[in-house]
Amino acid sequence: MLKIEILGPGCSRCEQVEKTVRQIVQEMALDAEVTKVKDVSKIAGYGLVYSPGLAINGKLVHGDGSVPDKARLTTLITNALVEQ
Repeated sequence: MLKIEILGPGCSRCEQVEKTVRQIVQEMALDAEVTKVKDVSKIAGYGLVYSPGLAINGKLVHGDGSVPDKARLTTLITNALVEQ
């Protein structure tokens, strides 16, 4: 099972990433747990400076402050599946 974490304070950009990730998980019929992490100390533990961030299976895979499009998020999730 994939563990996908949306990292950020809950801003509109974070919400957009969460919505798109959940859509991808559903469309791909993945066994995945999607959670939002708003705790600043947990977010800092990933070394995230700019939100929104995305961590998959404990590894920060996106964190430059941009909102990745659906294609980019799909690639990040697919890559994580391959690495499992």
